[in-house]
This record gives sequence, structure tokens and C-alpha cells, in this order.
Amino acid sequence: MGLATAKQIKHPYISVNPRISKGSPVISGTRVRVIDIAIEYERIGLTPDQIIEAHPHLTLEAVHDALSYYYENRAYFDEKIRKEKDFIKRVSQKAPSILRKTRG
Repeated sequence: MGLATAKQIKHPYISVNPRISKGSPVISGTRVRVIDIAIEYERIGLTPDQIIEAHPHLTLEAVHDALSYYYENRAYFDEKIRKEKDFIKRVSQKAPSILRKTRG
């Protein structure tokens, strides 16, 4: 079962569209990915209210639905986060900062 099938009924604020954010689950009507909300909450430590302050176009219900969706699919999202971190680390090691080049 894919992320977009039966879960869709349970999560009215979440949508998956291959043309939006490369098919990553997002808060409906936005390009805010569920994974970004999860990172802001879990890794950065923002509260749902602080997330809304950072994204004033979101509602508290949508943020909570995104977090619920994340927790129901946590293994999938955590693996995706790990892969993105590994990719970012590899790219940053291969390509020195442009700022460092201009200062050096």
C-alpha cells in the first residue's frame, strides 16, 4: 500500500500529487511537505504554534494532521531524512562553499 491510498481518508489535510514537490506528501493547497513539518517539530524542536508562526498560511489542524501522517509513516520519512542528510553531506564535501572561494 502506497502512502497516498487508504491514508488519504484519515488525513484530510494531506495530499500527494506527482507534480507538487516531486510527489512528496504535502499539506493540501500548499507546497509545504509533511517531512518539513516533521523536521521542524522533531529535529528543530518547534511547537505546532511556532510552526504556524513560521508558516502563517497553515492552520493548526493541518500541522497536527501532518504530524499524525508523519508518525504513522515514520520509518519511511526517517529513512528519507537520513538519505537527504547523507546526500547534503556528500555534496558539501565535494563542492567547497562559493563564499570560501571568493574570500580565499
